[in-house]
Amino acid sequence: MKRLLLAATALFALVALAGAVGLPDLAGAQDAPEATHTITVNGVGTVKSVPDEAQMSFGVETRGATAKAAVAANADAMRKVVNALRQAGGREIATQWVSVYSISGSETGSVTEYSASNSVSVTSDTGDAAALIDAATTAGANQVSGPGLTSSNTEELYRQALAKAVHEARLRAQALAKAAGRELGGITAIVEAGATPSPLPYANAERAALDSSTPIVPGTQETTATISVTFSLR
Repeated sequence: MKRLLLAATALFALVALAGAVGLPDLAGAQDAPEATHTITVNGVGTVKSVPDEAQMSFGVETRGATAKAAVAANADAMRKVVNALRQAGGREIATQWVSVYSISGSETGSVTEYSASNSVSVTSDTGDAAALIDAATTAGANQVSGPGLTSSNTEELYRQALAKAVHEARLRAQALAKAAGRELGGITAIVEAGATPSPLPYANAERAALDSSTPIVPGTQETTATISVTFSLR
């Protein structure tokens, strides 16, 4: 019986070996996929524009013997500032913050009075920014910040920058392909890096508040788009 089992085992092993030798290697028989020849380049597009909107904030600080008195005086003063901003062409007026705190004497340490503050943000055309500063400070605003200058059509400017970035990437890829003795094919992938509008510094708020005739010059703003583009090569 033991000899019979050994003979059977040897027979099965011989059949398995014959099958392994005789059958083709299906995995190896498949042709390896042809390597894809590509080139990846970066493209940068920039669009210049003149900002047409100004964002500013105006605040009022008032003091009183009690917190209630300080808040009441502040409310009256702030209503005048808001009305003046609206009449001067301000829009999107919104409260930023309201605060009330006590003020203590330096010698005794006891509370001597209370301070109340209120600040609002406002948007206007750049041509109206100086008039808004003049109107707000005349109405009683004693805290001024801005203007921050932006363009109202930022999305359209960014799309233009994107188109320029793709064009720039194609020119770079064509130059590299030609240098390598190849022909440039179609785009296989695009990765967008995002927009980077050049920030414009805030104007000197204190000086503007003191001298409303100071002109506000918007200057030129740049919107930049950066992308990574992959092209096929022929």
